[in-house]
Amino acid sequence: MQPVKMYTTAVCPYCIRAKQILKSKGVAEIEEIRIDTNPAERDLMMQTTGRRTVPQIFIGNTHVGGCDDLMALDSRGGLLPLLAGA
Repeated sequence: MQPVKMYTTAVCPYCIRAKQILKSKGVAEIEEIRIDTNPAERDLMMQTTGRRTVPQIFIGNTHVGGCDDLMALDSRGGLLPLLAGA
């Protein structure tokens, strides 16, 4: 299983939904980076992704995007292969 990293804030409903989706697919551990408590991480996230919103989800080295992007990837059947490292 590929490592999953997610930039989040404390009260983000989309972050919570994304975590629920990932856990339902068998992801046991998500590296959460809280940008609301660490402004330097927010800057790094924006430089890396070009986006200001959370969540920003990475599976392995692949930037998936936000919660809507994660749901779209799953509906296309791409989430499980990406998690498996295919």
